[in-house]
Amino acid sequence: MRAATEAAWSAAQAGPRDITLERQGTIHIPAGEVFIPARQANDLMASMGNSREPGRVGLILPRGEKARWLVDVSWVHDGYVRDGDAKEWQPDAMLESLRAGTEKQNDERLARGIPALDITGWVEKPNYDEKTHRLIWSLAGQIRGAPADQAQNINYNTYALGREGYFSLDLITDSKAIEADKIVARDLLASLDFAPGKRYEDFNNATDKVAAYGLAGLIGAVAIKKLGLFAIILAFLLKAWKIGLLLLLGGWAATKRFLGRLLGRGDAPEPDDASIDALADAPTGEDIEHLRQPAETANGPSV
Repeated sequence: MRAATEAAWSAAQAGPRDITLERQGTIHIPAGEVFIPARQANDLMASMGNSREPGRVGLILPRGEKARWLVDVSWVHDGYVRDGDAKEWQPDAMLESLRAGTEKQNDERLARGIPALDITGWVEKPNYDEKTHRLIWSLAGQIRGAPADQAQNINYNTYALGREGYFSLDLITDSKAIEADKIVARDLLASLDFAPGKRYEDFNNATDKVAAYGLAGLIGAVAIKKLGLFAIILAFLLKAWKIGLLLLLGGWAATKRFLGRLLGRGDAPEPDDASIDALADAPTGEDIEHLRQPAETANGPSV
């Protein structure tokens, strides 16, 4: 974990700046956020027990320790996604289909030692803008058996369709922060611009590849696979991922303050080491001391 965290730290590109994405377009990273490129992003996710994704372009993270979100940016080169089925959507039927598909995957999650996930409902029903070719939808999910008052896991899914495929910007947060955090996701989506010749309207029916699924597939079969991925991420999100993120951006003191809030203790007193170990396999001793050094230098992003 230490090596992956250090590599991500070294590669992190702080905003404000524009980032080129797969020679397809650019996205603007505002001040207060950082972009971690694909290789380091995959290494970091893998070091914390999550999967490497060949289409992952990078991760976008906040620089402030109080923010609790992550945006996973992917490019899916499946071809032009036709959007004619958007007018035929039935959100209630879609929700039941997503619940059924998620339930089928729970056996696999349990076999991997990951808690089952229950879909509790829409946070935002599917919304497609025909003019900008942007899609947004969001579900709330709860780890099965979690306390009723525990914040629900949210993945807020946004898509930008292009000539050769689409970008997926997936915000991972919780129900307590979604109203504020979804603004981040919407702003990032709005800042993504396809290069000339790569835009949705540049599609050539005579020469270009067409995806095997329509727009509804980004909420159906494709989404079911994604929910499986994010269920795995969410299982670690309150554990190793956020601990690693805070070590990356804020040092151990920031990590302890975050864990104090996560444990419902406020900013003070800080949680003791036994509580931290019970919550997650947090780095300790030499690893922590080594990881915290970059966060206290002038060369990396400050919090």
